[in-house]
Amino acid sequence: MAPRPIVIAGASLAGMRAAKAMRAAGEEGPIVAVGDEAHLPYTRPPLSKGLLKGSETPESTDLGGADLDVEWRLGERGDRVDAIGHEIVLADGERVPYRRLLVATGSRPRHWTGPGAGLEGLVTLRTLDDALALRERFDQGPRVAAIGAGFIGCEVAATARALGLDVTLIDIADRPMTVFGQDIGAWVASLHRSHGVDLRLGTGVSAVEGDGRVEAIVLDDGSRVETDLAIVALGAVPETGLLEGSGLALGPGLRCDATLTSVSDPDVLAAGDVASWPHPLADGDQLRVEHWANAVEGGRVAGRNMLLEPEERRPHDTLPSMWSDQYGLRIQVAGLPSGSDTSHVLEVEPDGHRRVVACSRSGRVSAAIAVAAPRRLVWYRQHVERASSLHEVRAALEEHDEAIGPPAQAVSA
Repeated sequence: MAPRPIVIAGASLAGMRAAKAMRAAGEEGPIVAVGDEAHLPYTRPPLSKGLLKGSETPESTDLGGADLDVEWRLGERGDRVDAIGHEIVLADGERVPYRRLLVATGSRPRHWTGPGAGLEGLVTLRTLDDALALRERFDQGPRVAAIGAGFIGCEVAATARALGLDVTLIDIADRPMTVFGQDIGAWVASLHRSHGVDLRLGTGVSAVEGDGRVEAIVLDDGSRVETDLAIVALGAVPETGLLEGSGLALGPGLRCDATLTSVSDPDVLAAGDVASWPHPLADGDQLRVEHWANAVEGGRVAGRNMLLEPEERRPHDTLPSMWSDQYGLRIQVAGLPSGSDTSHVLEVEPDGHRRVVACSRSGRVSAAIAVAAPRRLVWYRQHVERASSLHEVRAALEEHDEAIGPPAQAVSA
């Protein structure tokens, strides 16, 4: 009898990295990856930037999964997991047995469910096909509104402005990208305004109006935004539909221990957006990270752990990192800005964009955010990893090593 394969649910970046890690660690048995998209794994960051702008192609986003010794079952949706029988049941009823299962299904965008839901021109951006369809719409020169000023909303707004489109950016918060704190949020707001974006902040959306297609967005303050295209960028939720009724503990995502192993079943692991696990920076709380670097590193850790017995598995404790590109500037983050108590501007370039902000939690630096300062972030990252106090970081900053480049301008306490 042929051995049961290792099965990966989700033909994603995290799933592919796990497969590569398993092969590199010597796994010779069959690996089957089931994904509901028709595409081999691709990288998502260009979807809201280069691919949407037209400077990149679908081919440039491909991650090379075709070169792996993996059976890719694409365009096949998993319906549920039978954890007792060690099988995935597909939408057509086929049962795919597994020896161990990696859940790498990612997340799905939140949709607008209020008045106007279902109108033509009300779209989300998550997949390669979404990005290609949105790029075609951009070619028609529409007025664009983004509902939500997080990563996707801000990046799409920046891309649309780079293409010369009229753009409105809407958020119920008083600043964009609230996860980064007051200073960076205010800076992002000024950046978008300087590029001609109409910011509507501090007010939510009460309705989307139109006769069959989007014509206007009505805000809670009574104002209206006339638009031809509304991108819903209200965040994402973990894609756990496959796991409903499986008996596996959920919330948020698939609930795992520090090794990315399901707390309910040692033969089920997770990686990427769908996984939640206790990270040292979160003081033992379950953490879920929706960013590229976590999919890469989490996929690698989970892949290697798939081949080990539970007591031999290693924790996923890499420092989280993320970035956002807007108007040719890169915002980079090392650590966890969310959940921080306070933020502190440590460096700033008065006549430019370069700056560094540190976030602290319980008196310890929990994240560093750098704008146009990648070399500086490498230095700050070490302090985040050591959970240095803000005082220690300030003291070290005064004696900074010129080899990493002088600070933009150190800010006194």
